[in-house]
Amino acid sequence: MAPPFGRLKYLYVGTADYAKDAAYYKDVLGAEVVWEFNEFDAWVGAFRLGDGPLVLLADHRPAKSVMQIYVVDKLEAAAKRLRARGWKEKGERFEVPDGPCYLFADPTGNEYALLEPSRGEPLER
Repeated sequence: MAPPFGRLKYLYVGTADYAKDAAYYKDVLGAEVVWEFNEFDAWVGAFRLGDGPLVLLADHRPAKSVMQIYVVDKLEAAAKRLRARGWKEKGERFEVPDGPCYLFADPTGNEYALLEPSRGEPLER
């Protein structure tokens, strides 16, 4: 049986102190800074720590939380297939620079997101 999603693209990590944690990622770990921005009263930065997903450090996410963001080819088709199995999205569809997403949570409350990367990787250019 094939996995339900595509690759794990991002780990969306919450922080209580963006500057302190970003400095740790850059200076102590030696992470590559792919992009950083401060908009809508939030700091978000993408850090490459290895071959896997980018770590998105964000001060608008709860500290000590990590949301996995998985790629799907067609967001609405994936949502329809999952809804037929009892899946429920958490809130309305939303947009990130790469494309549309749905947020959902497992029964414990761990959050995940599905992303259709319809705009490529605009922040990495």
